[in-house]
Amino acid sequence: MQDLRKGRQAIALVWSELWKNPSFKKKTIIYSSLLVAILVILPFFFSAIEKRNGIQLNDPILQLIPAVDVSLATFLVIWSMTVFLWVRMLQNPSLFLVTLCSMVLLFLSRLVSISLLPLDPPVGLIPLKDPIVNLFYGGTNVFITKDLFYSGHTSTQFLFFLCLHKQKDKLIALAASLVVATLVLVQHVHYTIDVVFAFVFTWPIYLIGKRLAKH
Repeated sequence: MQDLRKGRQAIALVWSELWKNPSFKKKTIIYSSLLVAILVILPFFFSAIEKRNGIQLNDPILQLIPAVDVSLATFLVIWSMTVFLWVRMLQNPSLFLVTLCSMVLLFLSRLVSISLLPLDPPVGLIPLKDPIVNLFYGGTNVFITKDLFYSGHTSTQFLFFLCLHKQKDKLIALAASLVVATLVLVQHVHYTIDVVFAFVFTWPIYLIGKRLAKH
């Protein structure tokens, strides 16, 4: 119990010292504000893309996979990893800032990519039931099917892998990103290219976010 108390005090001291750093404080405020602003506009954005016509791709890989509702498994993996990352970020303010900057860039890049490539959902899509994510879609009973290129679920999990420091943590996050990538294909929530390019785009986004977070 005493060791736990000392650990909390050490973490609080690190945050207190870093908060005195003008660069860290400024970047935290700016990118946190940007993230909040993005989250506010997301329901309106998703509502707009859901109304437009898009292209339905011929995906031979999806044709080989029977569509199955794996919403619960996807939900458990994503939010378990999210809680895990938050614990690590509380312990490490630098990790927090890198993740924050990278997440803002990730959201912005997806807004652009989804806008530029209008797609209709894959054949056999089963709506992904995630009461937390659905809040950003406009409500717990709202299902967005055209939030496609590129996969936000996969890219977010892969970003966790890139941001985390400890080898064991990274292995857990990498496994989670591969599991989520597989699950969204099993549920036909995404095309194969949505998942593949999630890995491709997230890497440079992380590198840029890491550079922006330097203080």
